[in-house]
Amino acid sequence: MHGSAEYMAKQLRGENAAVRELLLALSVGFTLPGPLPRELQRRLESSEVEGLDALVARAEASGLLGPGGTVVGPAQHALLTVTPTARIHALQKELVSNFAAEGRPLGDFARELARSGLADPRVAEELEKAADKALERDPGLAFQLYDEALLAGADELATAARRAQAAAATGDLDAAGRIVDELLVAPIAPDLRLGVDVAAAVWAQRGMLARGADVYSWLGRERVGPSAPLAAVALVGCGNREGAETMFSLDSEPASPTLLAVGLTQTGKGILESLASEPHQGLPVLIHASDLLNSAGAAHPLPDTPGALAALLALHTGEPHLADTILRSAIAAGQGGDAAKPRLCLLKAWSAMQQDNPDEARLAINEASKANHWPLVPRDEFLCATLEVGLARRSGEVHGLVMAWERAREAMLHTTVDLYSLLPWGELMIAGARLRESRRVSPYLDEAWKLLAGLGEPPLWAVPLHWAAVQAALLNESPAALAPHASALVRAAGHSHLAAVLAGAGKAWVSVLAGRFQAAAVEQAAHGLNAVGMPWEGARLAGHAAARADDRRDMVRLLACARDLHPQGNPAGTGTIRPAPPSAGSSSSEIRDGAAPENNVRQAAAPVLSDREKEVARLVLEGKTYREIGETIYISPRTAEHHMARIRRRLGAENRSDLLVRLRLVLGPEHPPPE
Repeated sequence: MHGSAEYMAKQLRGENAAVRELLLALSVGFTLPGPLPRELQRRLESSEVEGLDALVARAEASGLLGPGGTVVGPAQHALLTVTPTARIHALQKELVSNFAAEGRPLGDFARELARSGLADPRVAEELEKAADKALERDPGLAFQLYDEALLAGADELATAARRAQAAAATGDLDAAGRIVDELLVAPIAPDLRLGVDVAAAVWAQRGMLARGADVYSWLGRERVGPSAPLAAVALVGCGNREGAETMFSLDSEPASPTLLAVGLTQTGKGILESLASEPHQGLPVLIHASDLLNSAGAAHPLPDTPGALAALLALHTGEPHLADTILRSAIAAGQGGDAAKPRLCLLKAWSAMQQDNPDEARLAINEASKANHWPLVPRDEFLCATLEVGLARRSGEVHGLVMAWERAREAMLHTTVDLYSLLPWGELMIAGARLRESRRVSPYLDEAWKLLAGLGEPPLWAVPLHWAAVQAALLNESPAALAPHASALVRAAGHSHLAAVLAGAGKAWVSVLAGRFQAAAVEQAAHGLNAVGMPWEGARLAGHAAARADDRRDMVRLLACARDLHPQGNPAGTGTIRPAPPSAGSSSSEIRDGAAPENNVRQAAAPVLSDREKEVARLVLEGKTYREIGETIYISPRTAEHHMARIRRRLGAENRSDLLVRLRLVLGPEHPPPE
């Protein structure tokens, strides 16, 4: 190709030199009828060469110039290849001067000039302005434009904060971190506050919010300016309430009356309000902040979006329906830009999971995973992995739970504990107890309790974690571990309706596991859990109680309660009971109030068992192991296990608690619940 370019250029020497000059000018970007390069224009005007029309006619006759005044591709390439770079750049600078003289913007031509290697401050300035304009709506384009501005000679430090913002907004945390690091160590750092905002946002996405708080502490109160509410969010999130209140106070005014400034101020105020002993004002303030950010359409770098924070408060106060509404609005508005969307979707998945809607949860997880062309950042990967743990635990899929646990174990190695991640840590606490893997999460939980203590044990944030600790203690059969958390719930009950409900549920659990409970009290506690957005937990409590009820009417009543709270299925393996469907014509109220539905339940769950299967079933209800069963009726433990597998399939039981209830229905009232 290079040889053909030289050959074509040779054809344009001698008497064709003027045609060559015209074609070169047009190849660089000049247009007909002009203005053309000064030297060519001078020669045309002094009649040193034939007129412009004659030159154009000769160029067209040679086949090198199209009728629209465009040089054909091979000729353009040949001319630009063999012409010295200095000559091309001189023509380009002259062309830029013509644009400036006419007051015309270079537009996309500036990008071509920069990529061709032209260093010109006017080109750099135009590219930088274009990048600034694109930064909010198209950060990917902005990042390219900033890079091209650097090629044209822009100051690297002057654009560092904005380049880092664009990189972070497109998921390139490594590039953003490298760029902003150069800014933070510069003796004189332009846009330092923005650079700190980017650094804090990057640290937060990495799952290391405390490092972001450190950056704001380094910046200091004197320089933090309009970023004070963001500093408060980061500092509170890592447990530094005193530092947050030094940076930002509840009576702080917005830096300006804009939607963005007011929204950020409301965000800081909402987070501080959430720490109070009466935290009810925090949620509406954060909802207002989320609404303002939705309207502003800005994608300023944030440690967390007000939409996510408002949803977290709603989840922490037992209002997952409200969290879902907040998150849907934020996602629809594009709050926080593309980088924030996965977190918003994952929190929506958490809300769905808490409301016992696993299908919606998985749809939201899928939406988060496909939101961007880059993988989930560490903070979002941790939340996603914990969601998978929660869904597997609720479904009773032991293999799925083990697999999800392994993924979560890896994800937790890449993140740290902060206030805004307590819900997933609570889920991992329970799952760890279930899998006898508590040691894997105990160091992180120590950090969580330390963080809450540093903030003064704010009830809004502490209550769900105490509830998780109660459930873990129940799974571990550890009264000593349960007591302090149950007491914490009781203490918080005066300030938190959720705490009061959870304290009652904890008391009901203890009574159920001790075998000394009133069915009405358990049912009330289960419905209380449902009222605070925890239907699965309520069904689980009622199901466990049904498996341990001495009175058949109590058992059927609790089964009906479990079914009402968890109608679409059974979280197998965790003790929630899904009774066999009643016969046609029965209703939930009949099951609660009458004896007839008892017969329906028995009929629906009473396929014929062989005498040997009934014998094995009776021994299982007595609490014997497979080995003990084998020794009693002279069969091998494996044969006893095979009998129970067949019985489970025939009865349609999905877990052990479900199986025990169905066996009691089949074999009759003479068989007490197992100890």
